[in-house]
Amino acid sequence: MSELNIYADNSPQVEQTHTDYATISALLAEQGVRFERWQASVALADDATQADVIAAYRTDIERLMAENGFQSVDVISLTPDHPDKAMLRQKFLNEHTHSEYEVRFFVDGQGLFYLHLGDKVYTVLCEKGDLISVPAGATHWFDMGANPRFKAIRLFTNPEGWVANFTGSDIAAQFPRLEN
Repeated sequence: MSELNIYADNSPQVEQTHTDYATISALLAEQGVRFERWQASVALADDATQADVIAAYRTDIERLMAENGFQSVDVISLTPDHPDKAMLRQKFLNEHTHSEYEVRFFVDGQGLFYLHLGDKVYTVLCEKGDLISVPAGATHWFDMGANPRFKAIRLFTNPEGWVANFTGSDIAAQFPRLEN
């Protein structure tokens, strides 16, 4: 189940928890963050190729590409046996920004986005069917957990793909991590 937790940015104590999709979507929209649910147009096998996954969500992908000028789309998949999982987790756990939207749609599995907006930290547990679009310039970080298991569609306007501008802040170390 998707979950939104809201914290003061100086305390790892949860102030609010929400699990209702409409509430999560509305609260994130107030912060300029898009949160949607998508459904595949066809059933996908566990071993679906990147082309199969993109084809299954083509209508929603094309809608977002037209709305936001995205130039490319790909699918990333990580499993607990990935040899670089610890290094990748650590890379994403540092607070950063992007010069473009960071868009992820979870085809399968889960991941935890942390959004540092104003004097709050919003944690968004995204699961299968969830799309999150973090605005350009928003400070955030991501935790895939020590044993990642997810498949996600990514959309980019930058042909170089994922390019982070790290803030140097240690705020990410102050908040609970994803346990999986």
